[in-house]
Amino acid sequence: MPRIRSLCVYCGSSGAVDESYRAAATELGKRLAAAGIDLVYGGGRVGLMGLLADAALAGGGRVVGVIPAALREAELAHHGASELVIAGSMHERKRLMAERADAFAVLPGGTGTLDETFEIVTWRQLGLHDKPIFLVDVAGYWQPLIDLFAHLSARGFASPIVPQIVEIVPSIAGLMAVLSRAERGSETRSDLL
Repeated sequence: MPRIRSLCVYCGSSGAVDESYRAAATELGKRLAAAGIDLVYGGGRVGLMGLLADAALAGGGRVVGVIPAALREAELAHHGASELVIAGSMHERKRLMAERADAFAVLPGGTGTLDETFEIVTWRQLGLHDKPIFLVDVAGYWQPLIDLFAHLSARGFASPIVPQIVEIVPSIAGLMAVLSRAERGSETRSDLL
């Protein structure tokens, strides 16, 4: 896996969720800043998105928010982000986020998070990118989706998704361990050149 300099994180904009999901978003923001990995995310300042960005910023990290003009007010755009990109549409938002990221991580979220996840998984399956995708299964939140991926494969509608396209990690610590291994691996390869 190549070195990860920027991580696109998909997550919910709701704040009325279980504390374990809120804590995971905050932990990820802090750990990305400490690791020197830029955060690319949906640009909101509320819910898990806001917690994630606030924690990364508080730790001195670089935060790139990408938000559609139509949702700027609805999602309360995070004007404290290092860079706030206003996209013309949801489609452009997803494209810009994907272009700016070296890898993707999915935290708990709702239908918007699922939309982003399915699109980036489909793009990978079609060979439109080869960037790593991590499903962070905080407190078992994504188990129904993991089961659905297995169902799609078992019924012949998709090649195996896990672990060929999506890697499941159980926690933020697990995600950071994988990202750290990528960093060490890239250093080892550069030493050989």
